[in-house]
Amino acid sequence: MTEGKIVVGVDIGTSKIVSLIARINEVVNVLGVSEVKSSGIKKGQIVDIEDAVTSINNSLESAERMAGYSASKVVISIGGGHIESQNSRGVVAVSHPDGEITENDLARVIDAAKAISLPSTREIIHVLPRSYTVDGQEGIKDPIGMTGIRLEVDTHIISASSTAIRNLERAFSEVGVDVDAVVFSGYASSLSALSDTEKELGVVLIDIGAGTIDISVFVEGSVAYSAVLPIGARHITNDLAIGLRISLESAEKIKLHLSDLSGETRRVTQETTDRKNTDEIDLGSLNLPEEISKVSYKTLVDGIIRPRLNEIFTFIGLEIKKSGYAGQIPSGLVITGGGANTVGIKEAARRMLAMPVRIGSPVGIKGIIDEIQSSSFPTVVGLVKYGGSLDGKTSLPFGFSLPNLSGLKFNKSFSKIISFLKSFIP
Repeated sequence: MTEGKIVVGVDIGTSKIVSLIARINEVVNVLGVSEVKSSGIKKGQIVDIEDAVTSINNSLESAERMAGYSASKVVISIGGGHIESQNSRGVVAVSHPDGEITENDLARVIDAAKAISLPSTREIIHVLPRSYTVDGQEGIKDPIGMTGIRLEVDTHIISASSTAIRNLERAFSEVGVDVDAVVFSGYASSLSALSDTEKELGVVLIDIGAGTIDISVFVEGSVAYSAVLPIGARHITNDLAIGLRISLESAEKIKLHLSDLSGETRRVTQETTDRKNTDEIDLGSLNLPEEISKVSYKTLVDGIIRPRLNEIFTFIGLEIKKSGYAGQIPSGLVITGGGANTVGIKEAARRMLAMPVRIGSPVGIKGIIDEIQSSSFPTVVGLVKYGGSLDGKTSLPFGFSLPNLSGLKFNKSFSKIISFLKSFIP
């Protein structure tokens, strides 16, 4: 098992598409990574399939060149306001005559929990077991090998729009790769950014993207609530563009510059500046087309960014309250995503939600990690971790399955032929 399994993850975001190729052993060994600006995607959903295909292809090819590996299967993220979640309970009788619980019983009880009423336009993407109950004994994490008559399971079910899933699959089909799994981006982030202790105590993961915010609430070690808010860090960029009367591109540069500008650096700058203009920061190095050279730090941070952050965390607070788990999350808030780098975000979260806050980044990774050791990359690292846990079998009708052929290398043309043939399988 020293070889490990190579997994390819692709995080589809509103502002960027990140591809990561990694070998999964005890840790994630990063072989190749690529980040490109996304196009054809708005609020986590594809709005122009041709543009989206181009962006995905560029990102995937760059990562493949770095890793020296040709991807045939990928694990992809999905987000957007169409994501919904609910908790469901399943009950079955243990099938073994001796009452020993087997993997078959676990599969049957999870299938029973999946039997919920959903509109035809929605699909279940995750059925996550929270805890099992055997003959009235609650709080069991793994009942295999135990003895009982009645097996129950509490699950967390995440569903997504069928249209959004089909569009993603279509885009990757045109790129020439198969989709191994579709993973909710908030859940993917939690796999790489949260510690087991935080999950057990109770924690909220907030993944702030450009167009959406993913929320995952963990209670007693497992997901209890998932949601997506249709707001994101791009709203802050829009506010800066309107407030300073500049383009969105220039506003984004200023926002990133403010994030890079630590408090210590700013103090030194203030001390060396004229006393009358101690609040001003120099933007000359950004070479903005609007030729703005000086701007008030207080105006930007306190006047524009802070009110928007307050509003964002007010919405997050309402969503946490709506989940019903507000009193069960002593570990507080873990913020990930590109928006986690926004200046003053931790202070705003503490002020509005009155709970511990930290910025989350991927853990348990090695290899080419210089580029991904930041809050922007937990989702794509979580995707490859999720892919590493899959058994690698492809389902076919009538109970047949194909063995894992990950050792074989196929070119993109052959993958397209396979995809075409698969379209005839019901």
